[in-house]
Amino acid sequence: MWEPLDLAESGPVYGYDTRIIGTNSYADTAGSDVVVITSGIARKPGMSRDDLLKTNAGIVSSVARQAAQASPQAILVVVSNPLDAMTYVAAKASGFPARRVLGMAGVLDSARFRAFIAQELKVSVEDVHATVLGGHGDTMVPVLGCTTVAGIPISQLVPKDRLEAMVQRTRDGGAEIVKLLKTGSAYYAPSAAAVEMVECIVKDKRRILPCAVLAEGDYGVPGLFVGLPAVIGRNGLEKIVEIELSSGERAALDKSVAAVQELCGAVDKLLAGQ
Repeated sequence: MWEPLDLAESGPVYGYDTRIIGTNSYADTAGSDVVVITSGIARKPGMSRDDLLKTNAGIVSSVARQAAQASPQAILVVVSNPLDAMTYVAAKASGFPARRVLGMAGVLDSARFRAFIAQELKVSVEDVHATVLGGHGDTMVPVLGCTTVAGIPISQLVPKDRLEAMVQRTRDGGAEIVKLLKTGSAYYAPSAAAVEMVECIVKDKRRILPCAVLAEGDYGVPGLFVGLPAVIGRNGLEKIVEIELSSGERAALDKSVAAVQELCGAVDKLLAGQ
């Protein structure tokens, strides 16, 4: 495999000594603390995340099962799309406690929203803070009440019409990259988001990140993996954080949850037919 060698050769430039290997055997991953699952087919132009459901459910189920056998104490971070449904698949296939199965959704969606805001205001992304909840798809919910620039509410800095345009661009963020790339889907921003989650786990940072986690009554969500603010640390999900939402945001989150629930129902039918 050329990728591990190429990455290793960049170590002297970036100043890291991490040993990188490539393998086709789960045995070489035995005893891993964290397993990041990116397996599955990539989106193509005109293809929604939901179109990937049937193929990727089988792939993610197989990968999660084998990864769990090799590393029974690992924490799974799922990146495969459709994200929320694939996180559900990984949890079922691995048999892991729900706290040890996380989906990388809101970290990426929030990063995209922050990038668009920074570009609009011509300010540093370091000063922009945002949270995007719900399913990783067309129904995601950027929470404007939690969106600030250097502590200033976004509503005081950006006109409503421009803000609505950025919200929609965030929802279409993945599709925009797919359309431009034509031969695959985004990988720089998703990989950066996954790294942020892994670092929280490995270093027990206990940061609050929007991730796909199992909600059991939180936000009124009945036993479903969906993007919510979560404290992430060495044990995976430490706790879900409840934040106050406007009536509009609550309605949007409910709509997003319903969309995720429909996908998971479709997954159950697919897996039952295997």
